[in-house]
Amino acid sequence: MSTGMICNCKQVSYADVENALHQMDKFDDVLSAFDEVQKITHCSTGCGGCHDKIMDAISEIMMG
Repeated sequence: MSTGMICNCKQVSYADVENALHQMDKFDDVLSAFDEVQKITHCSTGCGGCHDKIMDAISEIMMG
């Protein structure tokens, strides 16, 4: 996975997603993590084209 920009509309990078995840108390599942990351970063609220890339990044970070 690239560490660059994932959400171009809201200028959210892989590092921004990682930082948002680390602000959470725990990781229950990818979908609830996505909701929290979206609240923090506003990713995938523009065109929505990055949704799958955000989900992949969350999965990768949670597995790591």
